[in-house]
Amino acid sequence: MTTVADLCAFLDTFAPPALAAEWDNVGLLVGDRAQKVERVMTCLTITPAAAAEAIRERADLIVTHHPLPFKPLKRLTADQPTGRILLDLIRAGIAIHSPHTAFDSAAVGINQQLADGLGLVEIQPLEAADNLPAGLGAAAGLGAGRWGRLKQQQSLGQVAAALKQFLKIGGLHAVGNLQSAINCVAVACGSAGEFLDVAIRHGCQVLVTGETRLHTCYEAESRGVALLLAGHYASERFGVERLATAVAKQFPSLTIWASRDERDPLQWL
Repeated sequence: MTTVADLCAFLDTFAPPALAAEWDNVGLLVGDRAQKVERVMTCLTITPAAAAEAIRERADLIVTHHPLPFKPLKRLTADQPTGRILLDLIRAGIAIHSPHTAFDSAAVGINQQLADGLGLVEIQPLEAADNLPAGLGAAAGLGAGRWGRLKQQQSLGQVAAALKQFLKIGGLHAVGNLQSAINCVAVACGSAGEFLDVAIRHGCQVLVTGETRLHTCYEAESRGVALLLAGHYASERFGVERLATAVAKQFPSLTIWASRDERDPLQWL
């Protein structure tokens, strides 16, 4: 019998909680570790649609990238969307686990996959994780974001085309001259404009992320560094699809799938 505890143990090895940001809320967030698990759904965010799918498809566990709950709750009622979702999932006996920023920074996490997908070499963390527990010796040197070099120089437009192809998206936002030469690329999934300074320190000519503030776009432009903004959803959703595959490989007797009903709330027109 496979339990919630078994899944949590694997996920904590796959994406060690010590790699998570201090402000994050990772690990088992709702549920009983002794509960039997037969069906697992991964998703980027537990939206009402994703929660309804999990209930309809009789999931025992949701592995969500974005934590729910994220902030401490003073009350749990159906008066607010978060409370309604949590109460529905609890009534259905569905546990919730979130690896979030630990998965972003893991050895085979979202940022590593994004860097690999762009064909980067000599890949390293943008910000190395320090003071990891001794048991994480294999994870030494890991940390937030990634940066690396292209095998050969490309234009910003070519890097953008490669990014769209890897993420299977039809459009993105770009800051910078599409003809500018790119040799070194920084990547940080989600909303990660705060990595602009460290990307510049590593000599990167472009930072690839999901979204950032307008003022960060102006700052990048004034400092001569390009940005490629693929959208928060697109920059991370592929990771939870691949996570479903990794969990299925580890637990072949379980039924595991990435949510089929969650959608990017933003549309390209």
